[in-house]
Amino acid sequence: MAEHKFADLKIMTVAKLREIAQGLQNPDLEGYSTMHKDHLLPLLCKVLNIPTHHIAHGAEKTRLKGVIRKVEAKRDEALKAHDYARLAVLRRQIHVLKHKLRNLAEAAPI
Repeated sequence: MAEHKFADLKIMTVAKLREIAQGLQNPDLEGYSTMHKDHLLPLLCKVLNIPTHHIAHGAEKTRLKGVIRKVEAKRDEALKAHDYARLAVLRRQIHVLKHKLRNLAEAAPI
């Protein structure tokens, strides 16, 4: 059996994940042939003893939320001052930070 990593499994198609599950013959994977990828992937990781997240996600999430709040306060000030050029820059920063936050949520265990 080949060594698998979470990142490798995450980019595989559901058909490929089902092939791996078929080769494992584990009772925890019962019904794998009808599972969607979002259900099959965590089960495969559990059976293969693959960690599904990074330990520092909680701290990173808290830090990002704090930064978002600060940028939102600056955004509100720019809105009151009618500084639309600065407003556009701050909105873009908020967008990028929230995107990073969503990526952390996707990587968190189910």
